[in-house]
Amino acid sequence: MTSQDMKPRRPALPRWLHPFVMPLLLSVFMTAVVSAISTVKALGLKPGIVSEWLLAWAWSWLIAFPTLLLVLPLVRRLTALLTAQPGSPPAAARR
Repeated sequence: MTSQDMKPRRPALPRWLHPFVMPLLLSVFMTAVVSAISTVKALGLKPGIVSEWLLAWAWSWLIAFPTLLLVLPLVRRLTALLTAQPGSPPAAARR
């Protein structure tokens, strides 16, 4: 047996969950950063700021995650319109 064989396997989610997991992770990280900045800017560094930030984070995530699920297909289409696909001619050459 090699060390590779003995390595514990991490559990993996089914592939069909990918469209939900990516926006979930993105919304968690983005709302954490943005709410932290907003909370500190509004209230300053004071005692109890962490609980204020966690409350702001929870509310912002509740809005951000469903919004990402709704908006992401549109963003993907707009991105495809604005960027070149592999093997396609540059935009100037298509005119």
